Amino acid sequence: MEKHGFLISFEGGEGCGKSTQVKRFLQYLEEREIDFLFTREPGGTEVGEKIRDILLHDKSDLSANTEFLLFSASRSKLVEDVIRPALREGKVVVLDRYFDSSFAYQGFGGGMNLATIEKITELAIGEDLKTKKSPQSAVPKLTFLLDLSYDAGMKRKSADEKLKNLDRIESKEKTYHERVRAGYLNLSKKFDDRFCVIDASQSVDTVFENIRREFEKRYDG
Repeated sequence: MEKHGFLISFEGGEGCGKSTQVKRFLQYLEEREIDFLFTREPGGTEVGEKIRDILLHDKSDLSANTEFLLFSASRSKLVEDVIRPALREGKVVVLDRYFDSSFAYQGFGGGMNLATIEKITELAIGEDLKTKKSPQSAVPKLTFLLDLSYDAGMKRKSADEKLKNLDRIESKEKTYHERVRAGYLNLSKKFDDRFCVIDASQSVDTVFENIRREFEKRYDG
């Protein structure tokens, strides 16, 4: 019998607690002895990690178009070398950010044409975003959006002293990040079949319980 993988992505704005929840979710999968693979965007491959360093730490003034094309190059390599092979093996693949980030950050945040992002994303992942998905589809079956206001996110980062080490994208102005949040919420309505929006202002335990319940509701492995 052919194994069916299960692709999950975690999305959210700055300071939403995404990294914490991803770690807890991976621990949960390990405890349940569910075969999984974790990776991140940008990154996940040797090429992708080099691109990640450019995107997050290069001092150049990169336009939204340039950012997106770099993300897409990393994404294409990640899908080819990591995501699809793991799905063929029947693994749960967990992504810390994926192509929804491009729509939110470079599209809604940076003003890039959304139709252009969609076409190039389809090229990068090798499939149409609108058609019925195959078992090994590189489109997530479940996307967790941890929703939090910009001010609350920055307050958290300040408390953790992370404001001293903001990367190039985190350092952008408040209005940019507010557009990103609005973009994510727009995407969650457009793709409500796979998006699960969680109020990230709740306690860490409450947020995780929402994640766990939604996963168990949808995962049939």
